[in-house]
Amino acid sequence: MYSYETLSEALNDLAKRGYAHNFNIECDCIKCSSIELKLNPDEFEITEFYRFEGDSNPDDQEIVYAIESKNGIKGTLVNAYGIYSDEISGEMVKKLKIA
Repeated sequence: MYSYETLSEALNDLAKRGYAHNFNIECDCIKCSSIELKLNPDEFEITEFYRFEGDSNPDDQEIVYAIESKNGIKGTLVNAYGIYSDEISGEMVKKLKIA
């Protein structure tokens, strides 16, 4: 696994390595609006993930996931964790290992 100092450094390097699409989390799936793709938890794998804490506030935390779909589409998902985490289904919690 790689090591990054900042979220933007991680996202830039992942993009260079083919993780070109941006996914957003929804309750029970992840979605890439630019290619109109929704993936349920059983339709993608997390190949890498990196956690980042804010410099001034440890509660300001984010995690970036490198995602690959079963049909080879690669992208990233950035999500807050802790108090600012989005509400998601139990299946998504298991998949993203947030619990």
